[in-house]
Amino acid sequence: MAKSASNNRKNLRAHYSGARKADPRPITGKESPTELLEHAFSAYVGRQERTAFELMRRSMEVDASIFLTLSGAMTPAGLHQSCIIPLIEKGIISTLTTTGANLYHDAHRIIGHAIREVNPNAGDLQYRLARIIRIYDLGFWEEALLDTDRLFSALLRRPEFQRKMTTPEFHYLLGKNIHAIEKKLGVKQPSLLSTCYKHGVPIFVGAVQDGSIFLNAVKLKRLMGDEFKFEIDINDDVYWMAAIQHYCRHHFSNKMAIWILGGGVPKNYTLQGEPLLDQILGVPTDGFDIDVQFCVDPVDNGALSSCPAGEGHTWGKVSMEAVEAGSMYVHTDVTAVFPWLTHALLSDSKMKRKPRRLMDVMQEAVTFLDKDVQKRRKSLLKTIDWSPDEAKPDPTEHNTYVR
Repeated sequence: MAKSASNNRKNLRAHYSGARKADPRPITGKESPTELLEHAFSAYVGRQERTAFELMRRSMEVDASIFLTLSGAMTPAGLHQSCIIPLIEKGIISTLTTTGANLYHDAHRIIGHAIREVNPNAGDLQYRLARIIRIYDLGFWEEALLDTDRLFSALLRRPEFQRKMTTPEFHYLLGKNIHAIEKKLGVKQPSLLSTCYKHGVPIFVGAVQDGSIFLNAVKLKRLMGDEFKFEIDINDDVYWMAAIQHYCRHHFSNKMAIWILGGGVPKNYTLQGEPLLDQILGVPTDGFDIDVQFCVDPVDNGALSSCPAGEGHTWGKVSMEAVEAGSMYVHTDVTAVFPWLTHALLSDSKMKRKPRRLMDVMQEAVTFLDKDVQKRRKSLLKTIDWSPDEAKPDPTEHNTYVR
């Protein structure tokens, strides 16, 4: 017993001796972003931030297909212009999952409406009286909403939208139209929609009905009846997410990374593609290889927004390797750290590549998954029936007490 304890102590000390040293150095102002991260971010949230950066860089070094999820009011805050669009233009982001709100509010600037800084403590009754819409410390005229509604209503009435489609198809068509509008108006800073269209980045929106773009579709359906044929195919939408992940797993470098900005529906809508493949469709997969998240939520309340990688691993969403050495949850506000990490990443000239253009291969990806599902059709058919006679309740299950 004593010998075993001694060996354990030696192993623990040896492991500690090989751990990375906290190596703070005086900041001179001449350091590169990477050098500063290596030496001035050695503990606490700073260490989380440094580790996240290392995983972001590793995502590129292993040539992973990178799925970015974006929740919260990030386009009003300008995060798309400062960070996401540059990452897309460098070929870093392969797929985007976001909220309808982020795409809707981005359009205000395109048609000439400014978003301005406001005092969050000035009083919402006064702001409402002045017809100023507030998103914490940002504001814009109510007319910005009304004019943007007119824009999307006009676009949704166009012939190409009069069919059933997935959200990547929908946002690709919107991006194509917005791109043409930007060119006509001489817009210097393109929108997220037009940038994704230009670079072939699919945009998924898991709760498309929870956003103002779709609210205008509701209006058009009531006004135009059967003449308005636009519809979102939610069945194919979910399948397409799994298909593009399956395609990426078996093409390119065979690695996948997920970068999560915030949490919410975009996070889980992207992650659930893996259990859809493995658990539901019987198509083997390993889960995302790298998992990086920036979120202010606590991790101990059962919420999906803050669900750590280990918990996600139990569902098959991320791999064992991700849990052990490829995951970091940075407990912080996205707007406080992601611009800095984007700057650090892009300061390295090697952090760029040819865009994946996954939107261009989406139908190929669907066909690729269809073939694997068809191979398993016989076994999958056994999973679609159930009878109460199959239930085997444990009579002792509800008699277990914890004291």
